[in-house]
Amino acid sequence: MFQVQKPIVCGISSLGYDHMEILGNTLSQIAGEKAGIYKDGIPAYTVPQPDEAMNVLVEKASKLNVPLKVAEPLDAKLLNGLKLSLEGEHQYLNAGLAIALSSTWLQRTGHHEFTYLKQDSPLPEQFIKGLTTASLQGRAQKVPDQYIDAESYGDLVFYLDGAHSPESMEMCARWFSLAIKEDSQKKAFNYPPQNNSGSTIELAQGNPNDRYGKSSMQILLFNCMSVRDPQLLLPCLMKTCASHGVYFKKALFVPNTSVYNKVGSHALPTDSEVDLSWQLTLQRVWENLIQSDKGGEAKYADAVCEEGKEDTKMSGSACENSAVFPSLPLAIKWIRESVLQNRSVRHQVLVTGSLHLVGDVLRLVKM
Repeated sequence: MFQVQKPIVCGISSLGYDHMEILGNTLSQIAGEKAGIYKDGIPAYTVPQPDEAMNVLVEKASKLNVPLKVAEPLDAKLLNGLKLSLEGEHQYLNAGLAIALSSTWLQRTGHHEFTYLKQDSPLPEQFIKGLTTASLQGRAQKVPDQYIDAESYGDLVFYLDGAHSPESMEMCARWFSLAIKEDSQKKAFNYPPQNNSGSTIELAQGNPNDRYGKSSMQILLFNCMSVRDPQLLLPCLMKTCASHGVYFKKALFVPNTSVYNKVGSHALPTDSEVDLSWQLTLQRVWENLIQSDKGGEAKYADAVCEEGKEDTKMSGSACENSAVFPSLPLAIKWIRESVLQNRSVRHQVLVTGSLHLVGDVLRLVKM
């Protein structure tokens, strides 16, 4: 791995349980590996961390004579009425770290006119421009589907976030829950509570086709690497969304190897021998969570899946609350057909669990 041998300043963002097969199984081990970025006497910044991680970062910094400081989250008032271009509450932590690193770099390289080191002073105009225009595809990104006709524009929106750790999954779920409510409020006079079917009724304004109101349905499109623990990721996602009144009508699981041929009525997987064992495992975890949440026995999920296995010809396994598809194009095809068959329902699809999956979806929906 490439490392800058003589950096101007170093930074460590929020630490969590990620890449554990390389970094270690505890936050202290992970922090110890991350602290490898420190260089003797070079200033470093981090953000507020769990004590287990922070203690290690401080200890490592002390041994290398590194002046370590904790960057404060950005105060939104400093943006002069503008918003961070990157969505999510956690981005204020990242913005605070970015400001500290940039200011220190500018100061140590002689650009004193642009530095910002005091929270009570105005942000330089260049900083505000960067923070309010920066973009990062695949993280808290909303993409309306281009395939749906103009009259139904907005009836299918993909919400993309490549979260793949418990901590980032919680952030992703929080962002998605707030984003769909915000999007609904833009189209409605009021935002009523969740109904029992998992849909949200919107009182539409402006569009005469919506005068009777449209419901919205949340769908999860998920995949993660086999080194991840779905028993950590999926419960975190489900519980965080539920705490915001958001419930997925269907969860779709697709394999790692996506098919890149054009999505259409004849899209088929190129490999009929696709191994779906991991996706079936993810599906069982999800169904067990659903049944557990309903107060039923977890083992009931397998029976539900067996009964529903032949409900759809496109799916490797269809359950009451989920489905496994042998390819990503087939999953997107199924979603699009659902939109066309249910014109009164807006489909809001959260794509998460893997940056590879997010990239594949971007490629398919923008082609």
